[in-house]
Amino acid sequence: MIIQFNKDIAPKQREKIIERVESLHYKSTLVTTQKGDYLVGIGKREFDIRELGHFPGIDDIHIVSDDYKLVSRKWKVAPTTINLGDDVLIREGALAVMAGPCSIEGEEQIAKTIEHLKSNGIRIMRGGVYKPRSSPYSFRGMGIEGLKIWHDHAREANIKIITEVMQVSQIEEMYDYIDIYQVGARNTQNFNLLDELGKVDKPVMIKRGISGTIDELLYSAEYVFSAGNERLVLCERGIRTYERASRNTMDLNAIPILKEKTHLPVVADPSHGVGIRHHVEPIALASIMAGADGIIYETHEKPEEAFSDGQQTLNFTESRQLIRKMKEVIDLREKL
Repeated sequence: MIIQFNKDIAPKQREKIIERVESLHYKSTLVTTQKGDYLVGIGKREFDIRELGHFPGIDDIHIVSDDYKLVSRKWKVAPTTINLGDDVLIREGALAVMAGPCSIEGEEQIAKTIEHLKSNGIRIMRGGVYKPRSSPYSFRGMGIEGLKIWHDHAREANIKIITEVMQVSQIEEMYDYIDIYQVGARNTQNFNLLDELGKVDKPVMIKRGISGTIDELLYSAEYVFSAGNERLVLCERGIRTYERASRNTMDLNAIPILKEKTHLPVVADPSHGVGIRHHVEPIALASIMAGADGIIYETHEKPEEAFSDGQQTLNFTESRQLIRKMKEVIDLREKL
């Protein structure tokens, strides 16, 4: 169950509610987020919620059968909107587009990418300054100094930044320079990292694990929410299967299923989902029709010269074409 407390609940009222919940043989956990105070009760005994409803200090009670409680749509029917400021929103019924290179490579690349995004109406730039690479000899990012350069250019252009955080020690040093923390597929079950991201007041986008299930993605989001941060976005980025014709298998099924299961925004990553440049566009458009609230993809002025993932990265001409088609498809989706 989830109990929503009134904002002005007195400590003694809270204590009485907790005592009553625990008397029903439910384990209780207090959760305080940016938006409210909750009591999550875990137990199997059935009871009439009217037994609790009369307690002063309770705003609402919800019975949620899912193991992931706080991210479930069973208690929060209204979809969550992530507000990045300056009228940049990630929300249901619209399409947030995030684009940029796999890796931040230098100041000239940053400037050219921002110019491309601005000229096409894109307000969120993606890019990696810390790169988890399979080979230790591959380019692993410019680190915090690269992020600071990127931040200066992005702020001047009124562009928001999403970039991957790989370990707990990076959270604080990145905080002043980013708008969304991204948890990559390799860190989706790094529970120490998820717990610490629950303590910050900035949005977090969690990518599905390389071989992770939909429920496991929701459990990862539950970690962050239960630690105090409900500004969350989920990302379907393809999973590893027995198929070798593409880098990953983009699970389009996951998009409507996640939309049904959770109130959180759902974003699709077609670049990693298929891993083949000329297939990124159709997968992006299909993701929109499947109900995605956003698309995140890779673009670079010269993908053949990119430091990483050039094979799945669109050049600026291809990116411009995709943006135009995405606008047409979102208009079509709204009419259906």
